[in-house]
Amino acid sequence: QLQLVESGGGLVQSGGSLRLSCAASGFTLDNFAVAWFRQAPGKEREGVSCISSSDNSTYYADSVKGRFTMSSDNAKNTVFLQMNSLKPEDTAVYYCKSFLKRAPRCALPFPTFVSWGQGAQVTVSS
Repeated sequence: QLQLVESGGGLVQSGGSLRLSCAASGFTLDNFAVAWFRQAPGKEREGVSCISSSDNSTYYADSVKGRFTMSSDNAKNTVFLQMNSLKPEDTAVYYCKSFLKRAPRCALPFPTFVSWGQGAQVTVSS
């Protein structure tokens, strides 16, 4: 079964840090681009960041640039999102998705996805 599972969310004070994990099973994550999305209450889901080792492309939304960093651990088949200097406006449910598209894979727009996992809740208190 092909599956991505997000974890690592939680409650943190403004200025704090969290690291989200996106663990894959049933396929090799390194062969795909992986993007993080987030959806805050009452807002549309937005793409936050993307990493693709096959073509060395990355993407970070302006709102997280310089604060969020994606990395991967191929041995664990897992991608991480390190989130530093968190702000209350970062509060959202965070989702990861893997996909294939023409290079550069992390260039916008991202593909449209029909289904989403449970995600990881990130809450930043002021």
